[in-house]
Amino acid sequence: MSGPLLKVEDLTKHYPLGSGLFNKNIPVIRAVEDVSFTVEAGETLCIVGESGCGKSTVARLLMRLVEPTAGRVLIDGTDIAGLKKDALHAWRRRMQMVFQDPYSSLNPRLTAGQITTEPVENFERLSRKQRNALAAGLLRKVGMLPEMMHRLPSELSGGQRQRLGIARALSLNPSLIIADEAVSALDVSVQAQILNLLLDLQQQMGIAFVFISHDLGVVEHIAHRVAVMYLGRIVELAPSEALFAKPVHPYTEALIAAAPVPDPTRVRLVSPVEDEVPSPINPPSGCAFHPRCPLAVERCRIDVPSLVPMADGRVVACHVRAPATDIPGLLRNNKGSAGNTALSMIQSGERT
Repeated sequence: MSGPLLKVEDLTKHYPLGSGLFNKNIPVIRAVEDVSFTVEAGETLCIVGESGCGKSTVARLLMRLVEPTAGRVLIDGTDIAGLKKDALHAWRRRMQMVFQDPYSSLNPRLTAGQITTEPVENFERLSRKQRNALAAGLLRKVGMLPEMMHRLPSELSGGQRQRLGIARALSLNPSLIIADEAVSALDVSVQAQILNLLLDLQQQMGIAFVFISHDLGVVEHIAHRVAVMYLGRIVELAPSEALFAKPVHPYTEALIAAAPVPDPTRVRLVSPVEDEVPSPINPPSGCAFHPRCPLAVERCRIDVPSLVPMADGRVVACHVRAPATDIPGLLRNNKGSAGNTALSMIQSGERT
């Protein structure tokens, strides 16, 4: 089927703070607001941002672990955000998740072999011989010895547990894996091993990854494209090399400047942003970043900037660096179906 493997359109998630049938003024946490992007087969899209920006909520929305308030999540053109339980069950084979904590995401009462084969047994019956063969093959694929299938998670190291989590995700031969901070709980040397394992698996199997991370060093190593989130919205989405070579949005610039570097002689060109991230319960009007932005103008305090395509293939939401008046009227408001189509083509590297 032509088109992107994953297409996300105006994905939104609000969490009401309280309840009441007739109370329409209940405050809400605006965790995710109008997020749109695409992922091609075999591509890695990394989503980055400060803690609380909504990137992990996006991961859970993609997996339908939480229900979206609005928007669509299309896998090969099918909107899984609108599927009921039985119909969604079949699509679970296409997408799997690797969680941040490799221990709490594993059942401590099951052996490694049972953990890796459990997803398959949700769809089909396996004999003991089939289970053992499947478990051995999956453990080998992630660099573990087949004999480890008899061990409990408590008998494995942190790196081995995360390899086990990856083996479980691979058991259904998914097209897409959502990795939510999949290496942040590991030692640096183990992080490198897991990242290289993911890259090897992607090359061998053509798997697409949506990789959630706050570690820009990790992102620069594995990403094809990077989406930068701030207070629930994507503010910049660009090819990895272009984003790290020349960030456009002031927040992206500050985020990269704030990342630690191993060279003590390297001079930072931009000072990291100060102050705290505003509350998602009462976000600022206009551009949410304007209270912390050194470039903010009056328009930033009033109008929410749209994602605007730039000449190098990236899209940026900034009134100062990427003013919307520089683009055709079709893309000024990406809420319309035509605007969404054109925006998705640009995000996936195509030209309108």
